[in-house]
Amino acid sequence: MADQARLIKKYPNRRLYDTRTSSYITLADVKELVLSREEFQVVDAKTGEDLTRSILLQIILEEEAGGAPMFTSDLLAHMIRFYGNATQGMMGKYLENNIKAFTEMQAKLQEQSKAIYGENSTISHDLWAQFLNFQGPALQSVMGTYVDQSKKMFSQMQEQIENQTRNMFTGFQFPNYSPGAREPQGGGTSSSSGQATEKGDTASTTKAGRSNQK
Repeated sequence: MADQARLIKKYPNRRLYDTRTSSYITLADVKELVLSREEFQVVDAKTGEDLTRSILLQIILEEEAGGAPMFTSDLLAHMIRFYGNATQGMMGKYLENNIKAFTEMQAKLQEQSKAIYGENSTISHDLWAQFLNFQGPALQSVMGTYVDQSKKMFSQMQEQIENQTRNMFTGFQFPNYSPGAREPQGGGTSSSSGQATEKGDTASTTKAGRSNQK
């Protein structure tokens, strides 16, 4: 948080004290600070520990407990599985970058609408409302294409890693293994049997010759 961020102290009785207005505030008031994009920091009044993330998580929990939750049970289960995983840090950065890109795209569309139709124009407000009605399906299509591209890229990366691993182990010679060697058929005794047969035939021929000479 910046040095000039609004400082909010949390006391042991769970009450939040805004040092800028010198008054106690509620979690709903903190949510309004978030919506107005005002930087703030929540600290423990006794220890000075930063509790900003804890307060933001409380706000998300209350919103999710309302009538229109943003996260499905499957999504939450997937997120829980990333904790302690080797990809935990990467996944957090991945979600953060995508949300930032999504927010920037919305902000640019709003600026273009205001530049064309003006800020207080009735036509601008009506057109913007109509655009928001079509924005959901359009953004879903964009995000669907993005997800498909991400899956394709992941598959290509996985195939590349498999090829690199296969090439890396190709040069190693493992003991008692030769890729071109094949076991002889017939239990491996064909060579010795052939030699024995050849010797027997020679001995028979010699004996027959001696009988003829007599």
